[in-house]
Parts: sequence; structure tokens; C-alpha cells
Amino acid sequence: MSIETLNFWISSILMTLFAAPAVLACTRVLWNDNELAVVSARTMDWPESTEPTLVVFPSGIQRDGGKLEGHDIIAENPAQWTSKHGSVVTTVYGIGTVDGLNEKGLGVHALYLTATNYGQRDPKQPGVHAGLWAQYILDNAGSVQEALALSAEIQVVMVEARGRTASLHLALEDASGDSAIIEYIDGKPVVHHGKQYQVMTNDPAYDEQLSLLGAIDFSNPSSDTPLPGNVNARDRFQRASYYVNLLPKPESERQAIASALAIARNASVPFGAPYKNFGVYNTEYRTAMDLTNQRYFFELTTSPNVVWVDLKQLDFTNGAKVLELDPYHEPLQLSGNVSQKFKALPAPPF
Repeated sequence: MSIETLNFWISSILMTLFAAPAVLACTRVLWNDNELAVVSARTMDWPESTEPTLVVFPSGIQRDGGKLEGHDIIAENPAQWTSKHGSVVTTVYGIGTVDGLNEKGLGVHALYLTATNYGQRDPKQPGVHAGLWAQYILDNAGSVQEALALSAEIQVVMVEARGRTASLHLALEDASGDSAIIEYIDGKPVVHHGKQYQVMTNDPAYDEQLSLLGAIDFSNPSSDTPLPGNVNARDRFQRASYYVNLLPKPESERQAIASALAIARNASVPFGAPYKNFGVYNTEYRTAMDLTNQRYFFELTTSPNVVWVDLKQLDFTNGAKVLELDPYHEPLQLSGNVSQKFKALPAPPF
């Protein structure tokens, strides 16, 4: 092999490695059949800080689904709307929403899916870039059913920030216990709608995850049941599905949230755990939601404290202030109910 050929192949390999998408290796768990409260939890797994902040959005916020950090990224027919509902969200890099709960009791979680393909841009449909997809739903929908109808009226558009593509799929749930998973496969939305869809992780696509889970016999659970234990998305999906069906009936909201977080912690990725081809993607934080009583919980993996926000203590009326809390830089100063510790922002983010 000549030096020129060798250099060509080395360059090709390096380009492939650097072009490989980063994997947002997260887990979402929904416990909607405990007869006390509909609760959910999720993990955020990422190779660096996503610079998360908690933001309170009132209703009446005007948004443009085609703008990213002040730049127009959807040139033709971007979706524009004024939020109908207030929400509490966790942001990613200060440019989008990755998780949140609105005042109507609708929860949304954005997780990474490598198989995502939003399709070619169709300017006949209003476009919303993927970083605002979750916020669009929280702003406008009060239930899973309404969220699905609204999502069908827009086209989600791929966006890239910090050198990473927003190849996302969404998990939705509401206070009735309804649930849905929305993925874009081969350019078309694929929806799984029903209370039975309690767990979501990452690749492979949801149809295949369900098929793999169906091939496992969890009918006689015991301490000797062979259980997938690795940190890949397939194993986390199966492990979380196993445990969510074994949770004892809670006696209080505290126990219900603790149960959901226990499964999220079990599906979390420890520091130093290797992912094939992608390096280390430990869990950065976990969130939990009580959709029945409208409380939102947040837990950094590098902090000993769990904080929560009581949505009933917040002002979501049109014209109220946009508020922000930075749990990442104040972890030791924050604990328990932080609903009154938010600070006003001069202007809405995104």
C-alpha cells in the first residue's frame, strides 16, 4: 500500500469518527397504575455538562420555531405561536427544552435516537426545530391526545448545536396516565400511544425494543431472574421494564416519587462506564414528575440534594415573569422545595 493510499484511509477513518453522532443515552420510566399518583422519571446521560437550568415559563410567551440563538434556521414557513400554558422545564445548553411539565399536567421528555430521520423539509408544513419540539408541545397541549394532534400539524426539523445533532424522540405522559412515544423513522412519524408504553431509552427504534423485550420471560420474577445489567440502551430498557412492574403500591407521594427515582437510578450510567465507539457517557442528572399533584423534581448526580418545584406555587398568568434557577452552579445551596428561589430573567431564553 502506498503512502498516499494509507493517508487516504487514515483520513477517512478519522472523518468517520469525528462525524459520528453523540449518543444521548437516557432512560424514561412512567408509573401510571399505582392508584395514587401518576409519576415519571428520566435520566440525562451525556459526555459533558449540558449546562442545565430550570426555567419557569408563564403563558403568553411568543415563540418562533425557526430561530436558534437568534439565527433563522428555517427560512420558509417557521411555526410561530403564543404559549397557552405555563411550564417548568430543564434546558439544554440554554437553547432548547429537553424535559418539562406544564400546568395542565402534561410531561415531555426528549431522548436521543440515532435512527431519527425527520425527512426532507416540506415548506407547506410549519417547521419547528428539534430543540423547541418539546417546548412547542408544553406550550400548546394539555394532554397526550392533544399533543399528538398538534405534533401532526408541524414538521420537526433537524438542528445542530455545539457540533451535535438533535436526533430526538419524545416520550409524553399526562395526569390521566396516558402515554405516547413519537419517533421519526425514514422521514415519517411513528407513534406508540397507550398507557402500556411506560419505558423508553434509545436505540434501537421502539418497535424493535418491544420485540426484544417480548422475547424475554419475566413472568416468574425472583432474586435469581437473569436480568440484563449493562449500560447500553437495550439492557436499560429491559431492566427498567422489569422493575416498574414490581413496584409495591405507594402509601404517599413521597414513596411514589422515590420508587420512580429508584428505577431511574438503577438505569443510570455510573462514572467511567464505557460505551462502545462513543467513550464515556455517565448520567448527569435525573428528573421526576408528579403529574397528579404538579410537582417537578431534579437531582444532579454530583449533588447530594434533590430539589423540587411546586407548580401550584408559581405564577403562570400571561405577563408574569420568566424565572430561572441554576442547580448546576449552586448544588450545595439548594435543597427541598425551591419554588421561591427562582430569579427573574430580563427576557425569555431560546
